[in-house]
Amino acid sequence: MNTPIITVLMPAFNAEKYIGMAIQSVLDQSFTDFELLIINDGSTDGTEQLVRSFNDNRIVLINQKNGGISDALNNGLQNAKGKYIARFDADDICYSDRLSVQYAFMQANPAYILIGSDVDYITEEGDFIYHHHCFAYTNEEIVDKLYFYCPFIHSAVMYKREEVLQTGGYNTMAHTFEDYFLWIHLIAKGKVANLPRSLIKVRLNPGSVTIDEKWRGYRFRALKRNIIKSGSVTADQEKGLGSILASQDIRRIKEGAYYALCAKKFLTDNYQPAVAREYAAKAIRVNPWRWDNYALFLACYFSEKFIQWLHRRSPNKL
Repeated sequence: MNTPIITVLMPAFNAEKYIGMAIQSVLDQSFTDFELLIINDGSTDGTEQLVRSFNDNRIVLINQKNGGISDALNNGLQNAKGKYIARFDADDICYSDRLSVQYAFMQANPAYILIGSDVDYITEEGDFIYHHHCFAYTNEEIVDKLYFYCPFIHSAVMYKREEVLQTGGYNTMAHTFEDYFLWIHLIAKGKVANLPRSLIKVRLNPGSVTIDEKWRGYRFRALKRNIIKSGSVTADQEKGLGSILASQDIRRIKEGAYYALCAKKFLTDNYQPAVAREYAAKAIRVNPWRWDNYALFLACYFSEKFIQWLHRRSPNKL
């Protein structure tokens, strides 16, 4: 095929449950000048076979030994043909105009090197949870809040490949926040922004490597905060991150974090207390010794007005 203008970069690890829907949503884009570059990161399920079942010459599959998401993304950056990289995860869904909207923005604003967007979060079954509004939209707002919040949803961004390569790509030592670490360094290369509209659906699911960081514990959050502030990762810090993540890479913690997060969002962002109670009850069954699960369950009986007041007063309380 001719050199495409956009590479949709999708890392995949044991993603057979969702990757078919993710691939189809990319192939159904109104913008067609792209390649879909899938980096199969040592999957042991049917991910490769499912990818090969699609008959579309825009799909490029690269198999590698399992090295983690940062390693897969760097491999993809090296092999991508497009000037622009549209990041996308193997369990998410693109709206049909995602690529056309972001490409039009980049063409109209050549000083910008990255454009993100709002997203719609869905459950593992695909049910709508809530609409996520970005913390900041303009370049000035993002720069001002950069060291307080991660400004972009990773799988919703489009960026210029060359500028990311110039920063060294994704740091393999910044475990689970390799994207945030990249933004800290990329911001010096040009302007960035978010669009105030949803361009993808992000699927929350217990198998994700990213979970609610309240469940990671204080030590993990402190390490991450210090790494982001300093802009570098030491060997000791990486070891600390790795040990925490390894100890939490178990079904009980991942499922509990997923159910608790869904419960919180069905309270604070899309008030459905009955649904929130169901998820809180599941979190309790998975982790009956966590007191915050019981507090979350009780909160499901409060009025929407009180929940919103509490959330505004102390956003992290729930």
